[in-house]
Amino acid sequence: MVSTEQAEEVRQDRAASWESRLWRLFARRGVSTALSIGLVVAAICLGSFTYMLLTGLTPFSPTRPVVISLLLANLAVVLVLFALIFWRVIRIILARVSGTAGAKLHARLVTLFAIVAVMPAIIVAVFAAVTLNRGLDTWFGERAQIIISNAETVAEAYLNEHRQVLRGDTLAMATDINRESALLETDPNFFFTLFNGQTRVRSLHAAYLIKSDGRILVKARGSVEVGMPAAEHFEAAKKDDIALFVVEDHNQIRALVALPDLPDTYLYVARFVDAQVLEHLAETRATVDEYESLESRRSQFQITFALIYVTVALITLIAAIWLGLWAANRIVDPISQLVRAAERVSVGDLRARVPVGGTGDELDMLTGAFNRMTSQLESQRSDLIEANHQLDERRQFTEAVLSGVSAGVLGLDNEGRITHANRAALRFFGLSEAKLLNRAIATTIPQMASAVADARAHPDRTAQAQVVIAQGGQERTLNLRVTRELTDSGQGGFVLTFDDITELVRAQRTSAWADVARRIAHEIKNPLTPIQLSAERLRRKYGKEIISDPDVFEQCTQTIIRQVNDIGRMVDEFSSFARMPSASMKELDINEILRQAVFLQRVGHPDIDYQIELPDKPVTLECDGRLVSQALTNILKNAAEAIRGPEEDEEDEDGEGPAAPRRASQDKSGRIHVTLVADEENIEIRTTDSGCGLPEADRSRLTEPYMTTRTKGTGLGLAIVNKVMEDHGGTLLLEDAPHEEGWESGARVRLIFPRNRVIAAKTSETNEGNGNSVAGKVTEEAVDGV
Repeated sequence: MVSTEQAEEVRQDRAASWESRLWRLFARRGVSTALSIGLVVAAICLGSFTYMLLTGLTPFSPTRPVVISLLLANLAVVLVLFALIFWRVIRIILARVSGTAGAKLHARLVTLFAIVAVMPAIIVAVFAAVTLNRGLDTWFGERAQIIISNAETVAEAYLNEHRQVLRGDTLAMATDINRESALLETDPNFFFTLFNGQTRVRSLHAAYLIKSDGRILVKARGSVEVGMPAAEHFEAAKKDDIALFVVEDHNQIRALVALPDLPDTYLYVARFVDAQVLEHLAETRATVDEYESLESRRSQFQITFALIYVTVALITLIAAIWLGLWAANRIVDPISQLVRAAERVSVGDLRARVPVGGTGDELDMLTGAFNRMTSQLESQRSDLIEANHQLDERRQFTEAVLSGVSAGVLGLDNEGRITHANRAALRFFGLSEAKLLNRAIATTIPQMASAVADARAHPDRTAQAQVVIAQGGQERTLNLRVTRELTDSGQGGFVLTFDDITELVRAQRTSAWADVARRIAHEIKNPLTPIQLSAERLRRKYGKEIISDPDVFEQCTQTIIRQVNDIGRMVDEFSSFARMPSASMKELDINEILRQAVFLQRVGHPDIDYQIELPDKPVTLECDGRLVSQALTNILKNAAEAIRGPEEDEEDEDGEGPAAPRRASQDKSGRIHVTLVADEENIEIRTTDSGCGLPEADRSRLTEPYMTTRTKGTGLGLAIVNKVMEDHGGTLLLEDAPHEEGWESGARVRLIFPRNRVIAAKTSETNEGNGNSVAGKVTEEAVDGV
């Protein structure tokens, strides 16, 4: 699997590749530091000129084209600077995401500079907005509106006054003319004189009688030329009795009124008004209209001011941010180089160096000290690597030696925990290093703890001991040697070596018992024959002469003869055990040997159910048929005795002997099952009985001579079987009858013969040398339980 560190390096390399691609892209477009500085200067100049132009500090007029051109120029500079800043910010973000050295400090400095640049702009924006709103409130306030409204009202009142006067004069003259309208037909001259008189009396500068089609019927003398009224004036005269309107081009107020008595005839009069009054009135109206227009565009003024301010502020702000980025780069770059070099050192690259600048400041001093430190570390690491290499070679040599020795070797620390185990020790205990190492010897293998304690108490000498370790119901005898290792500080560990001498002890014991058997057989066998002959002679010669208690005499002589026979049988077994012949190997069919052995026992014990399970084909084995048959006979005999129990001894003592079985064959007293299993490597004979079973205590010693659990047993049966299996390079296993196969009680004896006897013998020798045994090993569950 890919480690976390490797995944982090891949992510950083990807981010760096993207950053380098973007940088090459911008570099091809000519973006450089000089151009950036030029853009910043241009932005500051444009912003200053725009502010001066709008505030009237320049001789130029802030016309619309000029202002738009300046704003576009400012916007272009802002966009270019924004692109530069955005590129810088993207680089900082990529560096921070990829974990580049100094990226976090760089981001904090840029953020700080941006805040320093933004805060004044925000404050100025607030004050400018307040000032602008207050100025606009002053311009368009209620007092200004009242003044302008009053001025317009006064002008309109003056003009209305002239209208009202002209209205009264016109209506009065129309009444007079209408009353005398008949004279227009009967006496035109008098009517003309009357019309002129009305005009002079009312100070009219023009008076006409006209038709709706524009024909003039009467014109007062001295009337100025006036244009004909428009059609809407005629309509207004018909509806409202009089139509008044101002003709500003001629400085006149004109009136048009219909004459009821003269069909389709109108009185049309005009009077001059002071030209200055009309001019002032026009100016007042224009001013009011402009004021109202400005007031309606108040929001536009605010937006325009905001745009101009934002443009100038953006230019200044972006320039300040760019300068902040540039300053942050100047500060962070040396620190980033130091951090990157420190990271390389942290992962073991002591060749990392940082270039020293020429400023001679504190950063240069720090960089020089860092370079000296890495040089020293690189030199020291080289020396350590060389020393470790030598130590590793020595360690490998020591481990090779330890793994090749036949004895088990355990290394212990000062606390008694197992720190090392060679191959022979692991094989003996049947455990992996993970199950055995770092465990206390006192709890894992408590039998060895006393020897370790002895070595701790007497560190100047080697502690020796023999211990017996029970493994899976078997006992192994180990010869221990414990040596204390002391360091200069007085602390150290222990080296514990052990050899499995179980087979050696067993062989010595067997040899001793064989010698004892020979001596016993020699010393006992000589007097047995005279004793037996004397007892028989007494019974024949004096049996008929004994009158008092002849039964007692007969019973005594029979007892002597029977006991002598038993002793003779035991002596024969001693002699047989002491003089076991060497095996004579031949290719034989194990099936036939099994059939004969079972047949003999079935005849001798008809009350026992013998079951035999053999392969269909012959199973050949290179063996000594007589010895194998003897071993099978001993095993089957022990099985039968285990089924019959202690009753056999009682029968022997009652004088009747074991001639008759306890039960008839129809009522079986037990069951013995014999199975032959063969594969390519081994041939196994399994004998399972339903007897009393094997004892839990001292089970591993049942194969030793004279070790028996029966009252009259000699303890040589299994010893002979074990000797036969050793001669054939095989294995003898004593187990309980398996309950999973339906056996409620009993024992199972397994004889395992290797097909390749030479290889098996060599393997047996190797196992004996390495401390491995067939009696079982310390199970992993036992170690885990500790």
